[in-house]
Amino acid sequence: MTRVVVTGFAAFTPIGNNWQAIEANLKAGINGVDYIPEWSKYAGLSTCLGAAVKQFELPEHYSRKRTRSMGSVSKMSTRASELALEQAGLIGESCLTDGSTGVAFGSSSGTPQAIAEFGRMLFNETTQGLNSTSYIRMMSHTALVNISVFFNLKGRAYTTSSACTSGSQAIGFAYEAIKNGDQTIMIAGGSDELSASQAAVFDTLYATSTQNDQPKKTPRPFDRDRDGLVIGEGAATLILENRDHALARGAKPLAEIVGFSTNTDGVHITQPSKQTMSIVMDNAIKTAAIDKQDIGYVSAHGTATAQGDVAETQATADIFGSNILISALKSYTGHTLGACGAMEAGIGIQMMNSNWFHPTINLENIDPECAELDYIIGNGKQAEIEYFMSNNFAFGGINTSLIFKRV
Repeated sequence: MTRVVVTGFAAFTPIGNNWQAIEANLKAGINGVDYIPEWSKYAGLSTCLGAAVKQFELPEHYSRKRTRSMGSVSKMSTRASELALEQAGLIGESCLTDGSTGVAFGSSSGTPQAIAEFGRMLFNETTQGLNSTSYIRMMSHTALVNISVFFNLKGRAYTTSSACTSGSQAIGFAYEAIKNGDQTIMIAGGSDELSASQAAVFDTLYATSTQNDQPKKTPRPFDRDRDGLVIGEGAATLILENRDHALARGAKPLAEIVGFSTNTDGVHITQPSKQTMSIVMDNAIKTAAIDKQDIGYVSAHGTATAQGDVAETQATADIFGSNILISALKSYTGHTLGACGAMEAGIGIQMMNSNWFHPTINLENIDPECAELDYIIGNGKQAEIEYFMSNNFAFGGINTSLIFKRV
């Protein structure tokens, strides 16, 4: 089987749009959660908390013609992919357009505003307000399509729209495409944009944090006093590449991806199963052909919901015991939905290479129902490791586990 390396990473996140800014906020313990006053107009919506990407701007070559089919989710995705390709040294290379490069990208939905345009049609019984790009901006694979057109890609396309595992499934399927010899390079990642409608999805399940007067104190993954998740937004792209191809052209890999697994609970739409969470981690370890003790850190899904936190930590303890380092990026970014899997994987790679791992901020009193693990708190943790695991668990009982190796 072909070995697969990561040669580029870029992200737009609520705590920064490059690694320097992201790392600074991680070390300062500053999250990207804010009170959003305009959400208070929605009757019945309990939360007005969200984590938005700040200072996102497109350069001049993103002309009106090139962006007319893009909502924010596609704009962030395409620009993140461009920056990742630049880091990989692939912009302008013939391998991008000769069919050897594919794309795997996911989001939980398209641009909410475009969805609203069709909603108004059904509600008002008129097509007024619709235009030729409404559907392109609305469709769940809008980010992938816009990335493909922008870079003139001709390879495989995997459209992963699986809620919170959209980004991590995209990375996993891209990894398998290269490992099996079907593609040389894959652009892989996920995205979602902030919207009150996204918050309402979880608000109707009583799963959102309502600490509207203390946005920096929430979310609180694994904490006894947590009161729910906070919705965020962003986009993250990893460039995956055949290792031999990358080394032959002089690229410097950031990490090697060595393991991936995905499965479904098959039990309940919204209630997680620790048994299948354990299975997906164990299967990823088996595909990596390593021992579980080789893994030094777990990037948790960590949504700050009671059922999710408890099931995830118990599953993690079942596999690794109580000494595994673990922390949750969502304590900083909120739940970025389709983006979180790629965002957490890429930031995990950066942390592995810098020998420092972020804490779970706002974690003050570990929930006694959560399993005993080595929860990173305070100022983070200095650690030199060879492998880390990044896990995500989505509505519908869809689970993913990725394993990355230091190079």
